[in-house]
Amino acid sequence: MKPIFATLALALAAAPASAAQVGQPAPNFKLNGADGRVVTLSDFRGKTVVLEWHNPGCPYVRKHYDSGNMQKTQAAARKDGAVWLTINSGAPGKQGHMTGSEAKALAAKEKAASTAYLLDPKGVVGKGYQAKVTPHMYIINAAGTLVYAGGIDDKPTTDQADIATARNHVLAALGEMKAGKAISVPTSRAYGCTVKYPES
Repeated sequence: MKPIFATLALALAAAPASAAQVGQPAPNFKLNGADGRVVTLSDFRGKTVVLEWHNPGCPYVRKHYDSGNMQKTQAAARKDGAVWLTINSGAPGKQGHMTGSEAKALAAKEKAASTAYLLDPKGVVGKGYQAKVTPHMYIINAAGTLVYAGGIDDKPTTDQADIATARNHVLAALGEMKAGKAISVPTSRAYGCTVKYPES
């Protein structure tokens, strides 16, 4: 029998009204978290929000989690007051899909520092944000505008050794925002495993 919150996630997923576009208001959405609580993007208006698309079986995701790079990035963002939402748009029966209990256990095991882990099994939010790979990263500023979309860094490999010389686009953008500067790289190549959406 499936946990009740996994069923609720299907019912409560609310698709963005329009496709996400850098420089435009970030589409609102509502999803159930791994803990069963409903999370709505608009609840965080006034705060910086980072969105991270996740698939635990993807080697590109593993690169950043097994090295601790993703957790460090999450922690640094949250230390500066940002909200970090990890989203799983993997469809049931496909690689990366997790129930709420599985997601909670994995987050604890990996010592993830995200604010919430959200379940998007129908892919409505992922498709609305045009999330194509894992990890696909987005940053929304305090005014609710999408200001960054792309990769976590500029080294599109699965080699952990490349992290040391990579430009972390997320941390760079957050740092520029904090300093009151324009984001120098508002879009970048998102690399990773394709998001395993349901068949259309």
